[in-house]
Amino acid sequence: MLESVSDEKREYWNQLIAEQAASGQGVRAFCEQRGVPDNSFYRWRKRLRNSEPVQFALLNTVSSGVPLELCLANGERLRIATGVDAATLRLVLDALRP
Repeated sequence: MLESVSDEKREYWNQLIAEQAASGQGVRAFCEQRGVPDNSFYRWRKRLRNSEPVQFALLNTVSSGVPLELCLANGERLRIATGVDAATLRLVLDALRP
């Protein structure tokens, strides 16, 4: 079913989902502000989450004592505590990869 969806439409919804995740707003408030039906938002988020692998980016980090938060392409967030050891972090990231 998703194969018949245009790349433009998929990109539009990916962008909208990422904007909502970054906004800190709830889905309902975000959709209301944008004039988008929230049921469409949820449906697209589920469709895209199930169809695309998790994507990663390389980060240069500075030790600041602030937890790291990764915003995944599907809109979910992964918070990583400042004292996490490399082996544990690697296990978590490996579990997220397709």
